[in-house]
Amino acid sequence: MKEALYYEKVNSKIRCYLCPHQCLIKENALGICGVRQNYGDKLITLNYGRYSSINLDPVEKKPLYHFYPGKNILSIGTIGCNFQCPFCQNWSISQVRKTRKKETKSITKEELIKIAIDLKEKGNIGIAYTYNEPFIWYEFVRDCAQFAKAEGLKNVLVTNGYVNLKPLEELLPYIDAVNIDIKSMREEFYLKLCKGKLEPVLKTCETAYKKCLIEITNLIIPNHNDQKEDFEKLVNWIIEHMGDDAPLHFSRYHPDYQFNETATPIETLSLAYKIAKEKLKYVYIGNILDDFGENTYCPNCGKMVIERSGFKVNQDNLNSQGMCNFCGYQILKF
Repeated sequence: MKEALYYEKVNSKIRCYLCPHQCLIKENALGICGVRQNYGDKLITLNYGRYSSINLDPVEKKPLYHFYPGKNILSIGTIGCNFQCPFCQNWSISQVRKTRKKETKSITKEELIKIAIDLKEKGNIGIAYTYNEPFIWYEFVRDCAQFAKAEGLKNVLVTNGYVNLKPLEELLPYIDAVNIDIKSMREEFYLKLCKGKLEPVLKTCETAYKKCLIEITNLIIPNHNDQKEDFEKLVNWIIEHMGDDAPLHFSRYHPDYQFNETATPIETLSLAYKIAKEKLKYVYIGNILDDFGENTYCPNCGKMVIERSGFKVNQDNLNSQGMCNFCGYQILKF
């Protein structure tokens, strides 16, 4: 346990200011995330230094397609989440409402950074805070990210983007890349299914875009966010607030947790891809079994510059500065 940041006492209760929920937590109770507790007149983070999963992943798995293609990244996550999505693909760790030691293991920032450094010989470039929502692991992520940055390692967040502006801005100087999940451009989707709000997520995207590399993911769920106007609204927002070079990943939904909708039809993914490619330079399709929508094409000459199969990079036609080998167009900006 460790004292959390961003809170104030309100009589016998505590107001947490880490995320837009701003939970008012009774004595000994937990916030919505399930890992921040009003204990002994302080807000305590129960998951500091405790992880549920750790693995060396391809950076493409985050997904990040414009950040050191073909490299690996040490990926680590804890438990809990500040959303309650009934379609969550990682629900067994994200929807835990109370930290139990049997579900997590202990690790220090020094141990984590040593593992990351030792894995450099296997193509590791740094640490990705992922699997569940990293912002509710804020204190540990911040401490590790600062330490990792000083050791020349890269830091990556894979997040729902639901965080208040002050903690976000204080963390971003240590972050090199982020994938943010915009689940829908419909406010009612967030209110009904995620138990949150859309606007803070969009604000996180705008803020991160100015500070580090950012890629967007949109999980397409049949009958909920799979209409033509959904795709158009998302693409138009990205164009207006981030630019046409922001990579967008459409991901196929598969039934899981409390949702039994059928898997996203390939035709729907194809429609989303077609709509997005009319305005965005880099559009991808993920979570399918074939290679459709995984490759990167140069917006200038149209030639394939990165060929992928699953999370594996088969061919890379970019130079060391991230420029197209055929025409010299700047593709990567890391």
